Amino acid sequence: MTGTSAPSAGTLVRRARLVEVGGVSVPSGAEPVDLLITGGRVSAVAPHLDPGDAFADGDGDVRVIDAAGRWAIPGLWDAHVHLRQWAQTRTRLDVGAARSAADVAALVRAHAATLPAPDTVIFGYGYRSAVWPEPPTVALLDAAAGDHPVILTSGDAHNGWLSSAAFRLLGVAPAEGALAENPWFALMPAVTELAGRLTDDAAAIARAVADAAAHGVVGITDFELAYGYRDWPERFARGVDQLRVRPAVYPDGLDAVIAAGLRTGDPLAGTGGLVTMGPLKIISDGSLNTRTAHCCQPYADAAPDDTQAAGLPNYDLAELVALLTRAHDHGLEVALHAIGDAAVATALTAFEQASARGGIEHAQLIRAADVPRLAALGLRASVQPAHLWDDRDVTAVCWPDRSDRCFPFRSLRDAGVDLALGSDAPVAPLDPWLALAAAVHRSADGREPWNAAESLSVGEALAASTDGQTTLALGGRGDLVLLDDDPCRQVGDSAAVARHLRSRTVAATLVAGRPTHLAL
Repeated sequence: MTGTSAPSAGTLVRRARLVEVGGVSVPSGAEPVDLLITGGRVSAVAPHLDPGDAFADGDGDVRVIDAAGRWAIPGLWDAHVHLRQWAQTRTRLDVGAARSAADVAALVRAHAATLPAPDTVIFGYGYRSAVWPEPPTVALLDAAAGDHPVILTSGDAHNGWLSSAAFRLLGVAPAEGALAENPWFALMPAVTELAGRLTDDAAAIARAVADAAAHGVVGITDFELAYGYRDWPERFARGVDQLRVRPAVYPDGLDAVIAAGLRTGDPLAGTGGLVTMGPLKIISDGSLNTRTAHCCQPYADAAPDDTQAAGLPNYDLAELVALLTRAHDHGLEVALHAIGDAAVATALTAFEQASARGGIEHAQLIRAADVPRLAALGLRASVQPAHLWDDRDVTAVCWPDRSDRCFPFRSLRDAGVDLALGSDAPVAPLDPWLALAAAVHRSADGREPWNAAESLSVGEALAASTDGQTTLALGGRGDLVLLDDDPCRQVGDSAAVARHLRSRTVAATLVAGRPTHLAL
């Protein structure tokens, strides 16, 4: 369902059981109530509301949705998405199950054999080469694909593996192996544009947005490597308007945003206030899987003569302070990617010196002493719980001596840090229920939870997924999700809770009182 329905005076949701999120225990309303949403806000909550009285002064048709006793929670947010990449990834060759470069080559060879044209571009996604027995090489892809240009993106999106034909197609000098970090990031916009030209990009984005709404998502922060503050109003004009969006800008676009006079939180024209300017995004270090996350100590499996054995920063402190100061002076918050503990420490110092606002993206590895620093600075920790499922085994190889400090959700929350859950889609699926399950049960298989003491309760995880809205109360945003079961129902141990969360059924999603998904 798109958001192009006829104008309405408002929405009356009948017989909904309200779930209040936040805290260790989460009470659910025993008796259903009616909710009135007008002007995009909750304007009345009562055991029974008469639609005639409620909309007596309104214009347009009365929209009535019968929840029939279903559970209503505030709308869910994904605090870290690369929307266009996620949309494209959903159409690509999945190589995530590969356990070696040879496995990937075999998947590419089999896929190439099904293509009608000998030069069709093959886009793939999902390989993770950190613990492969041999490195990925261009020659191996060439042997598997023949004349097909092959462009593969790693599962953490910090690495790209291309064939010789792909390098020629993109007009860049070939490499011998995969590209990591800055060389890959420099090429990524061209790869994204190429994929958009060769496939129905607009349709893929529309499907991805509709799927997000079907999962109960009402809003995202979009970190696409593009000019989202221009792209999203255009998408809204095409009817892709089911989400609230906060598009970020990267340093190379900062001057343009400043020239446009845009500050974080400013509504963008033509979006009805649903799209607002997001933060400045800065990638200060790399990732675990490429061994480029900047750490205080060398990686455990680094070679003795490796000059980058502890990863490396993309900016020094002075450069970060200058960027943060410029953003702050022009009203922009900062979302600072920092995965390694050294990167986090430097990021906190930069925020402090620049007096900037915003948060740390990922905070995957953090020193205990820096947790209270993060809280004292009033910074947000934007975390992606599903990553701990993906990174558990590689952490045992690269960071076995510091794995107890990875993904410290409980420590951050107990210190008073504002948590915001997300996916980093396409690194993990744009599915808040997956993130919630991983935050509660830190194991994706039959093993014991990894650092179980750092788990969150269901209520805490939900509270970190609703953009600060913990209840559907008077004056709150009219963003809600109707569920066929209480997400906070006691069902057993953390593994059972995770299964319960992932099996939920979203019956309806409303944004500002407007249905963006209905399956009633």
